[in-house]
Amino acid sequence: MKYFIAADHAGVDFKSIVKEMFENLGHEVIDLGPTNKDRVDYPDFAAKLCKEVLKNKDSKGILICGSGIGMSMAANKFDGIRAALCHNEYSAQMAREHNDANVICLGERVSGLGILETIIKTWDKTSFANGRHEGRVEKINALYQSCRA
Repeated sequence: MKYFIAADHAGVDFKSIVKEMFENLGHEVIDLGPTNKDRVDYPDFAAKLCKEVLKNKDSKGILICGSGIGMSMAANKFDGIRAALCHNEYSAQMAREHNDANVICLGERVSGLGILETIIKTWDKTSFANGRHEGRVEKINALYQSCRA
C-alpha cells in the first residue's frame, strides 16, 4: 500500500515515528513535510496530502497535528476523502471497518507511543467490512455533492 504522510509543526516528531512504523509493516510512505518545527498551517498540509491521495488510486493518507482535530476537519473538506481522527484502537478499527476511512488523523499531543503503535497496527490489519456499511459510505460520499447544490 502507498501512504502519504504530512503534519504540521506540532506533529513533526510523531511523523518520523509513524512513517517508520508503516514502513516496518511493508508499506511505501511518501513524506510531504514539513521537515522541521517551524510554524506552519495544518490546512495547507492537509490539502497537499488529500490531493495526492485522490490522484493516486488505492493510496491512503496519514495526517498528524497536535490534537488531530484540525487535520481531520480540513481533510474532510475534500470530495472522496474520509478522514478519521483516531485516538485509540477501537476508533482505528471502526474507521476502517465501518467507514472505509482512507486517511487517518493522529494527535501528537494526545497519544503516547504505546497507544500509537496499537492504533497503527489495528488500522493496518482492518479492512472495510462492506455489506450494510457500503450504503452508509455511499451516503457520506453523496453529502459532499448535496452540500454544494
